[in-house]
Amino acid sequence: MLVSQPRFPLPPLPHGSQKRADWRAPSSSSALSLQVAQVARVHAGMLMVVTRDSYAAHALTAELEMLAPELAILPFPDWETLPYDLFSPQPGIVSQRVASLYQLPTLQRGVLVVPVATLMQRLPPLGFIAGQALMVECGQKLALDTEKQRLEMAGYRNVPQVLDPGDFAVRGALLDIFPMGSVEPYRIELLDDEIDSIRTFDPQTQRSLAKVDAVRLLPAREFPLDDEASTRFRSALRERFPIDPRRCPLYQDMKHGGSAAGIEYYLPLFFDTTASLFDYLGPQALCVVGEGAHDAAAAFWAQTTDRHEQRRHDIERPILPPAELFLPPEHLREVLNQHTRIEVVGRDHPRFAQAHDVGDTVAPDLPLVHKGEADGAALKDFLRAYPG
Repeated sequence: MLVSQPRFPLPPLPHGSQKRADWRAPSSSSALSLQVAQVARVHAGMLMVVTRDSYAAHALTAELEMLAPELAILPFPDWETLPYDLFSPQPGIVSQRVASLYQLPTLQRGVLVVPVATLMQRLPPLGFIAGQALMVECGQKLALDTEKQRLEMAGYRNVPQVLDPGDFAVRGALLDIFPMGSVEPYRIELLDDEIDSIRTFDPQTQRSLAKVDAVRLLPAREFPLDDEASTRFRSALRERFPIDPRRCPLYQDMKHGGSAAGIEYYLPLFFDTTASLFDYLGPQALCVVGEGAHDAAAAFWAQTTDRHEQRRHDIERPILPPAELFLPPEHLREVLNQHTRIEVVGRDHPRFAQAHDVGDTVAPDLPLVHKGEADGAALKDFLRAYPG
């Protein structure tokens, strides 16, 4: 269903019983960004664009924000760690991911941009992020000691000075917090046990800024860290692996209220079931699969299985098999085949000859200075004649 008419000629979209349309990869990535923006405008639903890597995802996101500022453009970034790494993603990355997971289930239209390796990740069950969200409003009762404990169990870090997403600090009757998914931190001032004011503040100067009525607090991780979750995690770890709990740092960290670096690669142990981005989007989403995405998925899977083989013999830090953490490439392809989608194919693809051209052309040579002509004459003539 089209909700508006495209501004430029648009290659054929999937329709009816034909769930797939093939587009030829353009000579310029910007040409594809323009057509993706057009598809997002005319499609009555969510659009997910799958890129071959994080670089392509960043570039596409930036171009879409410029080409379609009226649409919600949600990035879902890669953790920027290698499979089974012993360190965790940066707070800013987790913040973007948590924000997108919170918005996706209720977002009617917009664009989700995701690298294919990130699309393969297994995620918390649908509803976990929203279920952990908390709205804090002026006039609300708030016990600082209780809230401090709740924030720590939600994965927030108690720090001397708030600088990054996931930080909080308590100073007298003030609670400074940088909520996950937010672009700025907030200062909550209490009068006795009631919230008197909420203001944004500059994390560098620590100066209070604009006053707001409420702030939404999202969980700081993609998994729970409360006592119940810790117990479930440790029980699952003992059941899955022949560990000696006393000699397993991962077990001991969770037992004493911490979270080990790299714990993201144990996410399935926190839940009975996991989900994928497809679950957050729903079956009606239109997918655009970028050139090289399937090859990149196969390469990522090979890297993951190789790293698993190298590390699976460490009895003090056992690891989960790849299929519990990621969708295998064949599973990914099966799920994509169930969705209406556009496949962007390169010249070496067997379907290239039958694929539709996206309509890009090579820009003409337009010298700004040419003998016998006024400066920029060729460019001005081109712009006057250009229909766009």
